[in-house]
Order: sequence, then C-alpha cells, then structure tokens
Amino acid sequence: MGTIYGWFSTKEKAFDLSCIDQQGAASKSMNTTYSCVVKHLNVAEMAGYGLKIAPSIYQSSRLLVIVEGDPYWSDDELKNIAKSSDSAQALAMGFLKYGRLVLNKIHGPFSFCIIEPKRDYALLANDRLGIRPLAFYYQDGLLVFGSKLDHIIAHPSVNSVINPQGIFDYFYAHVIPSPGSIYKDISKLQPGEFIEIDNNKHTRNFYWQSDYTESTLSKITLMEQVHAQLGKSISTCLPDNETGVFLSGGLDSSTVTGFYQQMVDHKVDAFTMGFDAEGYDEMSYARIVAAHFKVKLHEYYVSPADVLNSIPLIAQTYDEPFGNDSAVPSYYCAKFARERGMTRLLAGDGGDEIFAGNSRYAKQKLFDYYRYMPDFAKAAIVPMANNIPFLGKLQSYIDQANIIMPDRLETYNFLHRSPLFEFFTEEFLKQIDPELPIANSRSTYNRANTEDLIKRMLHLDRKFTLADNDLRKVNRMCELAGIEVQYPMLQEDLVKFSAGIPSKWLIQGFELRSFYKKSMKNYLPRQTLSKPKQGFGLPFGIWMAQDKELKQFALDNLFNFSKRGIVNPVYIKNIIKLHQKGHSSYYGIMIWLLIMLEQWLIAHDVTLI
Repeated sequence: MGTIYGWFSTKEKAFDLSCIDQQGAASKSMNTTYSCVVKHLNVAEMAGYGLKIAPSIYQSSRLLVIVEGDPYWSDDELKNIAKSSDSAQALAMGFLKYGRLVLNKIHGPFSFCIIEPKRDYALLANDRLGIRPLAFYYQDGLLVFGSKLDHIIAHPSVNSVINPQGIFDYFYAHVIPSPGSIYKDISKLQPGEFIEIDNNKHTRNFYWQSDYTESTLSKITLMEQVHAQLGKSISTCLPDNETGVFLSGGLDSSTVTGFYQQMVDHKVDAFTMGFDAEGYDEMSYARIVAAHFKVKLHEYYVSPADVLNSIPLIAQTYDEPFGNDSAVPSYYCAKFARERGMTRLLAGDGGDEIFAGNSRYAKQKLFDYYRYMPDFAKAAIVPMANNIPFLGKLQSYIDQANIIMPDRLETYNFLHRSPLFEFFTEEFLKQIDPELPIANSRSTYNRANTEDLIKRMLHLDRKFTLADNDLRKVNRMCELAGIEVQYPMLQEDLVKFSAGIPSKWLIQGFELRSFYKKSMKNYLPRQTLSKPKQGFGLPFGIWMAQDKELKQFALDNLFNFSKRGIVNPVYIKNIIKLHQKGHSSYYGIMIWLLIMLEQWLIAHDVTLI
C-alpha cells in the first residue's frame, strides 16, 4: 500500500510550505519509501509514500498529478505512456485529452488527485471497488486530501474536531462507513466516487458502479468460464518468490492458493492462524488445502497475550476507530509472513461478495418469499400465527418479512435491541442523527441497477462489508506489518463476470455460493466445499473470561470509557455482568468495541469531556 496527501488553495493564501512536512510527519507507518514533494506557486503541494514503491507524481506548468496503486488503462495511448513513463504521466495526458472522463479509462486499484492551479481546479477519485482509500477536507477554498485522515488533520488549517455522529456510526456498524468519518468536515470517498472542484464549485458523484444485467449465456458455459477468469485474476497480480498467501481454508483463500501454486515452479508459502478456542480454530481446513495443493504451510497460534500486546498498536495504527476484531489475527498473519521473507500476500477477500457466500443472503431470500405470497395466502397464515401458541416462530418470521430491505438486515443490530437512551447518554444523543446509518445503507442498496434481492445485497456488501470493513482491515494490518497485499478475487474482469451470473444460480435454493461450488467441484477438496463459513474471527469474549491479564485490561478500559459521557455507565456495568454470567462470546463483541474506541481515543490524545 502507498499513501498520497497534499493540499490546494483556490484563494490567494500563501501557506507555509512546511505544512506538507507536517502532513508527512503524521504518518505512523513503517518501512516506507518517500517520494519527492511537488508544489505550484505556493498554492498547492502533494506528496506520498509506499512500502516498496512510492506513488507516481507528475508536474508541469499546468498540472500537478499524484496517483497511488496499480492502475491499468483501457486506452492504448495511455497504456503505452504508462509503460514508457509512469501512471501519473498517463493520467495527466488522459486528463488533458478526456477531462474528467479519464475516469472511464483508468482501472484497477488506485487513488489519485489532479490539480490545475491556474484554473482553480481539482479532481479526486478512488477505484471502483474502494481498495485504495481517499478522504478530503474542503472549506473556504482550501482542499486538503489524503489516503489517511491523520494526514488531513495534520494540516494547520484543518480542525480535528471529533464528530459525535462518527462515534454513533462506529457502534452501529463496528466501523465508520464512508462517506462519514470520525472528524467533522472530513469526508471519505465511497468506491467508484469522485469529487471535482472547478472555480470554487464542487461536484460529487459516482463515475461507476456494477452492471447487474444478467448474462444470456447458459449455466454450463458460465461455469466453464470460471476457471479462466480466476486464472487471469491471479496471474494479473504477478506473484513471485516473495509472494505468499493468506490461507484460512475457506473457498476463496483455497482457490487463490491452488491457482497460484499451479502457476509457479516453486512451493508457495501459505500462512494461517489458529486459536486455542472451541469453535474458532480452522487450522485443520488449512492443512487439508495445503496438502491438496502441496504448498508449504506456516502455522501460527494467536494467544491472549498476543491480543493484549496488539490492542494499543492496532488502535494507534487506524486513523479512526475500527472495531473488527479479526484485525488482530490479520496483523499477526501478515507479520508472520514478513518475518519469513515475504514482501507481498495474496488475500481471498471479496469472493463472498461477488459469488454470494454470506449467510444473510439465504436468510433474506427466505424472508422475501413472504413478500411474493398472494394476499389470500398471507390472510390465511397471519391468524394461525396469532392464535396457535407453538407457531410463535411463524409470527416472528412474518414480523421480520414485513420490514423493508435493507432495514431488515439490521434486525439483530446491538443498537436495535434496546432503546437508545439506555445505551447512550442523553447529552450524546442530542448531537447525533440515529437514522443516518440506515439512510446510508438505503442509498447504496437502492443505487444498484437491479430489483433482484441477492444482487442488491451483494451491491450493499461490496461497499459496507468490503470497502468500509474487510479491505480497510487487511490493508492497514499488512501495512503495519510492512508487507504489500493484493486481492485477486477483486480484479475488475472477475467482478464484472460475476455480476452477470443470475442470482438463481449463485444461490440455488438456499445453498450459498451454489454456482461457485459446482464450478470448483473437481478442483477444491471436498471438505473445503462443504466447510461452514468462519474466517479469522477472534475469541476475545471467551479469552477475556479466562485470562486474568486480558480481563483486567478490559475492565480498566471499560471503567475509563464510562466516564467519557458517551455510553451510560449502567449499560457498561450490565454487559460486564452478562459477560461474566456465561454470555462471554456474545457480549464480548460489544466489550471489544468499547475497548477499541477507548484505546483509539487514548492513542490519538482525544479528550471528549
């Protein structure tokens, strides 16, 4: 991963050019290679760094351009320029030729900024899947941008005021989804989004989203194409002897491992994590895959001590509160690989969100059957559910089925389990809009160019589950470990291919990833194809109940956080009691969220009261 940052003023202000140094100093990354800084007439500067390769920068009397990532081009002329020079010059020439429509010509993972100072113009964008993040501040003619929020708030004219809405969104989604952020007046670009500033007028919109028009090819033909698409995606990543793979033993990491091994003449190094906790350890599945494809498996068991040691480091590393607990095993897996000579890892993230592998897809499909029942059938079953005691589950089904999508997905959200005034303090609730998170979800869900339930959920998950959560988790933890990461399952051609597969084949009946599993039937081990979905989930709640040091650390943080005026102290006391009474795994999730927020506030020296 690389990072870009900088600023641009459309007004006649001459900033001290040392502010770009302040932005650079805000970086807490390790093993970085810094690029040169470019500037223009005291009104614009940009810079960046990367783990292995610095971002590409172009400067002329007219333009300043910086681009980060691994973009490729659908325009032959720009492709040749990128090959003979670099991505920044290709982007600059593309902009001069196409203007903003150059966005239709650039592909792959990227983020960029183009500035034309004499015209008071700037264009910011990130890639179609949100693999490369980008955020910005724009007030009073001053644009400050960065891959990380830390770089933006380091600019002397940006006030790093905490946004209470960001804290609420964190508890709601366990991350702070784009376009929101933890800071007021700072916004994150969503996947496939741009912002254009032209003479102090700004336009923000999407330049791309998936086309879910169903393919007219037969099911057999599409199944025959899956392997070719996967092979192309993995070869595009150009793996070498210093490239390893994350291997959980699930469908996607196993697929990436197998295809990668077939492409090279050396044994692939695969890295997996284990947990000494019932129901969490997947090491046996990783071993099956490793033996099947004859790769070299490196195993590491994460311990409670590892969790305790990593929490402050992880909280410091993220530029805003981040509550996905699998960041811990992701970090140790990446660190483990780096210590064994790897400079890059291939990750399987994205397969569930393009081939329909998340359990909620089947569950919501079941609820959606009620929606299509004829009125006479609904009229018949409602009285049955109300009058026959043992049909209580039927009434619960009807109640949930009557909730519109995507609201129905949040039925089990922690913040919907009790009134908000029981969770948050009265003063905090006055500062937030509790409807904003679901409004954000509705906007994304309804933006999909299809009425199909499964495809709309896939569209939603590519934004919230992938771009806002899983990719942010893996990207940042790999960067912390000093290792690059690539996502073969998120190559654009594969994503486009999967979007055209009819949802009735993606999930046949209620079998998740039915189409994919049938396509891989004679390739992946039988145990992998039948394996229940799990991932690198952390048994934090269980370990907190068992490990004295981890428990004391958690209780100390909960006590300190209870004085910040955000969450009711009574609520915190209650979840501690419920955790201790045997609900350790369930309530451990909320306890983790509270601890990580407290640790983030400490690490970033934030005082709320």
